[in-house]
Amino acid sequence: MITLNSISRDNFHDVINLSVFDEQKAYVASNVYSLAQAKAQPECVPLAVYNDSDLVGFVMYGMDFDDKEYWIGRIMIDSKYQQMGYGRAAMQCVLSILRQDPDHDKVYLSFEPENLTAKKLYEELGFVADGRVIDGEIVYCLHYRK
Repeated sequence: MITLNSISRDNFHDVINLSVFDEQKAYVASNVYSLAQAKAQPECVPLAVYNDSDLVGFVMYGMDFDDKEYWIGRIMIDSKYQQMGYGRAAMQCVLSILRQDPDHDKVYLSFEPENLTAKKLYEELGFVADGRVIDGEIVYCLHYRK
């Protein structure tokens, strides 16, 4: 069962040691960078992705400081746990958290255009391109209440 847990002194080193395949490193910031960003930008919520007791990945979401909308800023699954459905399950967990906010009805994310695996996952979850490209990344949006 996939769960999202806080980053603590007990799992900090394990989280920063998670890694994607070399060819994927251009698609996602390192977890060290993401944790530093969360410290500097407290609106970011970094979480460890667990399958039962096994740490399998990392996600980070937050309320964007400028547009006051939710963004999923990071999702990564360690290379040894990819292609097992953990990325999809982690995204569903994040979306479940965000849906609890009655004042918001959508969430955004962005990704590198070459990351076809991410594009496929996001589209299967209901995200659609909103027409923007920010810093070279395609922006997708999911409306979950209409």
